[in-house]
Order: sequence, then structure tokens, then C-alpha cells
Amino acid sequence: MMGTIVIGVVVVIAYLALRPPRPKICGTLGGPPVSSPMVKLDDGRHLEFKECGLPKEEAKYKFIFVHGFDDSKDSNIPLSQERMEDLGIYVVQFDRAGYGESDPNPARTVKSEAFDIQELADKLHLGPKFYVIGISLGGYPIYSCLYYIPHRLLGAALVVPFVNLWWKSFPANLSQQALELMPVPDRWTCRVAHYTPWLLYWWMTQKWFPNFTGVTSPTDLDFIKHMSAPPNTCPEKVRQQGVHECLHREMIAGFGKWEFEHANINNPFPNNEGSVHIWQGYEDKWIPYQLNRHLSQKLPWIHYHEIPGVGHLLMNHATLCEAIFKALL
Repeated sequence: MMGTIVIGVVVVIAYLALRPPRPKICGTLGGPPVSSPMVKLDDGRHLEFKECGLPKEEAKYKFIFVHGFDDSKDSNIPLSQERMEDLGIYVVQFDRAGYGESDPNPARTVKSEAFDIQELADKLHLGPKFYVIGISLGGYPIYSCLYYIPHRLLGAALVVPFVNLWWKSFPANLSQQALELMPVPDRWTCRVAHYTPWLLYWWMTQKWFPNFTGVTSPTDLDFIKHMSAPPNTCPEKVRQQGVHECLHREMIAGFGKWEFEHANINNPFPNNEGSVHIWQGYEDKWIPYQLNRHLSQKLPWIHYHEIPGVGHLLMNHATLCEAIFKALL
């Protein structure tokens, strides 16, 4: 009898440890308030967004800006309103599923990210084609767009983009080298997200083993000290619906098994009517330059820009930010 009780208690404790809490959905009872404009997707979810630059009706170039890991639509773009207007651009930033004020998506995948972007563009009447820019882990939605909706794109930029270390078309030694460059806790987190995603919530909340270091290059640390504006203007909103709905689901989708390899992505602009760019900081400690350098060699239609003396915060450099936009125009 006592043994049965002990087993039952252990099972209950294990279940509670593995089961994420319910999300605090914005605009619902007990959830944070909604303070931004939104679009309602066909599946009933809402995506919150904000716009800058010229009004979309007047802009010559329309951009969808995709934020990275642990970020939101309030990510700072170091390009002034006046300069955006001079360039003739309109930019929409949005909270990806589960981040900020956008509804979580329990069925979130690499593929769903592309169709969220497409539906956002359609709900905002951006026209049949548009530009996309993705930062860091926000790069995998751009790869998803290149694979699933290339006919909707006028151009794409991947800035310090995440690379799937389990793409079989990558040399095994290169993927292993990239893993070994990571701090050990980060390495294990990648593996847990990839091989046992059902365990990730427990892994990220347990206190026995370190699970994430947030390693930052000396170059980035020095740059942060001299930044005139914070990387995100409302950081308190990023995780407000629950870390599992934003960060953990992001890891499960990005670090998991994709439905395509980089070798399966075709040039969306065979007649040079548009372009695709990768921007990589040589000093980046999050995304080793060797990965994106190799990828650009295998996909020579991608314009590869490797910037010396710059780390993961490449997009936060005003001159480079403007260059990224202008390269697509």
C-alpha cells in the first residue's frame, strides 16, 4: 500500500514538473492588457503589430520585420522615421506567436511562421509581394518564407541568422564544431529541444543543472555600453504570457526537425528581380560565422556579407542597419 502511494506521489510530481502552466493570454481574464493594434488570423489567433516609416499607401517598399529570440515588435530599429521616409519604406513589426501581446500557438512550427507572415501581409493589405528581414532566431521564419512562400517575396535579409545544426546536408564535422563552440549548458539545451521537446519545460525550469548561459562576445558587451537606445523599448512585455509560450516553443520549433534542408531552398529570383542576403558578424558568439559562410557557398545566389569587428548585435549598428535595408531596394 505504501509503495503504491509513493509511486503515485512521484507520478504526480513528475507530471507537474513536465507540464507547463497555462498561458496568461493578453486581453483575457487575468491576462495582460492589449495595447497595440492587431490582426485576427483565420485560425482565431491575434497578432499584434506596430508600423513605422511612410504610410503603407504611400511607401514604395514594404517590409515585414521579424524579431529574434526573447524579443518583440518593440525591438529597436536604429533608423530614424525621417530616414525611412527618405528611403520610401514602410516597416511593420509584429509579436510572433506567444511573444509580447500576440496569442500563443500550441501548434507552432517552422512552417506556421511563414504562413503567419503571409497572413499578416494580407490582413494589412500590403499587396501581392513584400520584403522580409529576420534577426537571429527570427531567421528561421525567413528560411520558411523562402521555402514555402517564395512567390510572395520581393527580397529577403537574414541578419546573424540561426542555422539548423541538424540539417543533414551540413557536413557532420561542421555541425559538431559549431556545437562544441557553445558553452556546455547551451549545447545541452539545444539537444533537449531537438531530441526530447516534451522535456524542455522541465529542463529550462529545473535548478539542478545550468541550462543557458546567454554568452555574449566582448565586442557586443562593449557596444551595449555605448548604445544610445535600448535594444527593446518594452522588454517587460516580451515574456508576459509565459516563458513556455514564447521562449520554449521558439526553441522547439527552431531546434527541432524541419521539413526541408537548406539544399531544398531554390533561388526565388532566378532573373535577378530581387535578392537574398545573409549578414554575419565575425565576432558573433551566438551564431558562428563558419556556419553561414558554408551555407552561402552552397547557395551562391545568396549575397553573403561577413562584417569584421561586429558581433550578434549587428542590426543595432545604425550604419549597418541602413545598409541592410538599402541592399534590398
